[in-house]
Amino acid sequence: MVWKKGCEEVANSKPLFLTIYTVVIIGIVVSSFYVFSAIYSASPPAAQSSAWLSSLSSQETPVTDQTLNVSRSAMVHTVSTPSPVPQNDLARSIWDVPPLNKKMPPLKDFRLTKELVQQRVKDNVVIVTFGNYAFMDFILTWAKQLTDLGVSNFLVGALDTKLLEALYWKGIPVFDMGSHMGTADVGWGSPTFHKMGREKVILIDSILPFGYELLMCDTDMVWLKNPLPYLARYPEADVLTSSDQVIPTVVDDSLEIWQEVSGAYNIGIFHWRPTESAKKLAKQWKEMLLADDQIWDQNGFNDILHNQLGPSVDDESGLVFAFDGKLKLGILPASIFCSGHTYFVQAMYQQLRLEPYAVHTTFQYGATEGKRHRLREAMHFLDPPAYYNPPGGFLSFKPYIPKSMLLSGEHNIESHFTLVNYQIKQIRTALAIASLLNRTLVMPPLWCRIDRLWYGHPGILEGSMTRQPFLCPLDHVFEVNVMLKKLPEEEFGPQIDIREYSIFDNPSMPSEVKKSWLDVQLCKEGTRDCDASNSTIAGGVLKFPKHSNEETFMKVFSSFKDVKVIKFFSVQDAFTGFTTKEREEKFRNRVKRYVGIWCCVPDHSPGHIYYDMYWDEKPGWKAIPPQTSEDDHPPW
Repeated sequence: MVWKKGCEEVANSKPLFLTIYTVVIIGIVVSSFYVFSAIYSASPPAAQSSAWLSSLSSQETPVTDQTLNVSRSAMVHTVSTPSPVPQNDLARSIWDVPPLNKKMPPLKDFRLTKELVQQRVKDNVVIVTFGNYAFMDFILTWAKQLTDLGVSNFLVGALDTKLLEALYWKGIPVFDMGSHMGTADVGWGSPTFHKMGREKVILIDSILPFGYELLMCDTDMVWLKNPLPYLARYPEADVLTSSDQVIPTVVDDSLEIWQEVSGAYNIGIFHWRPTESAKKLAKQWKEMLLADDQIWDQNGFNDILHNQLGPSVDDESGLVFAFDGKLKLGILPASIFCSGHTYFVQAMYQQLRLEPYAVHTTFQYGATEGKRHRLREAMHFLDPPAYYNPPGGFLSFKPYIPKSMLLSGEHNIESHFTLVNYQIKQIRTALAIASLLNRTLVMPPLWCRIDRLWYGHPGILEGSMTRQPFLCPLDHVFEVNVMLKKLPEEEFGPQIDIREYSIFDNPSMPSEVKKSWLDVQLCKEGTRDCDASNSTIAGGVLKFPKHSNEETFMKVFSSFKDVKVIKFFSVQDAFTGFTTKEREEKFRNRVKRYVGIWCCVPDHSPGHIYYDMYWDEKPGWKAIPPQTSEDDHPPW
């Protein structure tokens, strides 16, 4: 009716007004068409720089996950001209979740372009990591640590569509690497792992021509302090790299003394400036790896830099000429750009009174699960709220270690195994009680007297700052990946979930969980208040008889099912064993697999020694390596 009335008015108007009305109406129609076209259409994609940046289907059909399979010839191209991308999606604040009624843009809008990178650049620097869906929690942790530090100039490369979509809906700036990779954890050293390494090199070679500085990181590291001011202290450096150096060459926050560095340069953290030398290095490194798929990316990086190493650029900066004699290289100090050894074992930054910038979870023995657990022990991992309030509640205990066992005598293999075995026996009891009460066991801090490595050594690395004894990561003794694996219950009994020893100190632990707490003190049956009841004494402490059986445990603690945390002051001699032989055997079958090896005795093959969960049941047990090949197997 409104339009009809308007037309009648126009018809009755003079010609001049008729012309004006007509022009206005046509203008509105044309403008509306243009606006809606700009919103809902996508510009044609430009040709991309490599196979993993190659054109995807123009349709919005999700790409199915598949194993990375890229031809070498297709990967070597020049960087493409940027294609238009929606400004509002790229410039959105971190963690700013898109509206639920908004449709996700098509995959082609997530291609790596200069314009996409430019949206995240600050002071000409962009920080980049990449991964697949198996590392989603690592990537969220990485992003959260950066935003908590006030750093937002970063991007995440997605190796599979599932990760890309998940990060988009969480408000993380993400681009598609076009790899069409599977979503599972590929495992260190696997063929797919090495292919992922090539993705990194191609990514560096693609971003540097954009003209921005690139801080490239692996996903299994976290930032503890904003690194950008530190990197800016070395404006002449073409490349600044982390390393596997375990012996300090400096005691302050200056670059390592390059002549004294014996550890490999580690490509888990390195900073590139878009100089001609750096771009030349990236190009030659990429070509080297594409020509020979047997070369590990990190080994290739080290080899090519050592084509020429030296002399020093000057007397003060710590930079060195490398690669082609023109590239200026700096080695980041391992005390503050930490490896898994300098941070978790040596605690080098603490001893030198320095503030660490980053920790990379190298030098560990529990696969991806071990990396998570180390970061959780250090309270650097982002977990959902449910992690801190599991069904059934927690079981915790205070381990007892005699002073002489920790401090007396020499630090050697024998004293180390005496100490660790003493702790293993208590943990074994705690695991049984946790299984019985269907609670999640909070693992205790673990003490070691000697280090663990992959090769023979005298106990600790000469020249390192490892103190003896030291709090060792759980994966030094226990197979964390096995402990967290879902083993078949018909063979191994009920799953026993675990948590890190520091969980109650974590700021993410809800106060209502810590307030729901029961302390348990073991007592000798027949003494005062030691009557196997559910009555607590003054201070809310429950006195519980030593050498109790399954029936007694179930009778007493069934009254405390709603208590979130049950903590034993000690578990020594607390439990006599499961009632049925079948349950006992399944439990034994499970926990025997929980312990790993110590490595290694020098000049002996094999040099490793197996830990044994039931060492105390074997008279004359000794900490010695397998004497024959037939003896070289876990004590199952």
